[in-house]
Amino acid sequence: MAEKTTSSEAIYHGTGRRKNAIVRVRILPGSGKVTVNGRDGKDYFGREALLNYALTPFKVTDTVGHFDVIATGTGGGVSGQAGALRHGIARALLAAGDYRADLKKAGHLTRDPRMVERKKYGLKKARKRPQFSKR
Repeated sequence: MAEKTTSSEAIYHGTGRRKNAIVRVRILPGSGKVTVNGRDGKDYFGREALLNYALTPFKVTDTVGHFDVIATGTGGGVSGQAGALRHGIARALLAAGDYRADLKKAGHLTRDPRMVERKKYGLKKARKRPQFSKR
């Protein structure tokens, strides 16, 4: 899904999902700058660990500092959005080059299926039951 711009630089797209978070990612050749929802990546996530986790696809493919990341995220919390960003970057890298084997081996192309279980009627939460009283 490469798209040509007027400056003849390729932009690669990827959509990442985790929990209730959805992040649309564009990567373009650059110096490694990360922008999420118009803010710097470090400012947005607040913790260095979350940003490092999101950027692991670049470490796996030895492309650290080769691409700039522009992402827009909705839903979920910061941890879910970091996981979704990681998934989106991995999908965008598929279009950018021949990295499929490395990304698949590292497990970055698999969507994390864990979601919050819905609340059921007659229960207090998804599985917690009201206290039982024999008498």
